[in-house]
Amino acid sequence: MDKSLFISMSGASQNMLAQRAHANNLANVATTGFRRDFEQARSMPVFGDSFPTRVYAMTERPGTDLSAGTLQETGRDLDVAINGEGWIAVQAPDGSEAYTRAGSLNIDVFGILRTSGGLPVLGNAGPIALPPADKVEIGTDGTITFRAQGEAPNVLAEIDRIKLVQPELGTMRKGEDGLMRMNDGQPLPADGAVTLVTGFLEGSNVNAVEEMTAMLSLARQFELHVKMMRTAEENAQTTNKLLQIS
Repeated sequence: MDKSLFISMSGASQNMLAQRAHANNLANVATTGFRRDFEQARSMPVFGDSFPTRVYAMTERPGTDLSAGTLQETGRDLDVAINGEGWIAVQAPDGSEAYTRAGSLNIDVFGILRTSGGLPVLGNAGPIALPPADKVEIGTDGTITFRAQGEAPNVLAEIDRIKLVQPELGTMRKGEDGLMRMNDGQPLPADGAVTLVTGFLEGSNVNAVEEMTAMLSLARQFELHVKMMRTAEENAQTTNKLLQIS
């Protein structure tokens, strides 16, 4: 009796975790450069002093969907999107190097080029710093040119180049902050083959219909687990009554 109750209880709790993963994907359906998380469940035997006597369900995140999202034209000079494969290198809050596809860039009051989330964008020698300028342009190879304040329209100067990288598949992992990092924690060298598209942003690769369908399926499974727990409780109560009569 307790075995069925334990299995249904573990299944219900893991269903809630799976719902959380799909809910997070759905909440980021409009987030620039977001990569959806996969979710799967598998059976896990309960080991003890002897042979395993029961199995419970375990929800896990096997990886991240790295497929590209659709490009959305904005016409803004500081909006960039990766053309094909590759990543933009940024400085994470802990000072380490991380990677993102979110290319909505801004220049703060100190002249530091940052993402929309406030992370400094990395160049050839660390975070990119720009002097006061009337115009800033980003080339397809990540090269940043600017026109200083008061200069003629045809006077442009190159100041730095955005670090673009292209890691091998399976060598990166997604952190809780949504940034990608190398499994070994080491920074990647810049890759000149990665190019940008200026005036565009890459949308999320989340399919809202698929996420909603998965959440509905998990909700039905949760209801089934709850029904199994109620059935186990009713069977236990009936057994207790029969024992009292005997």
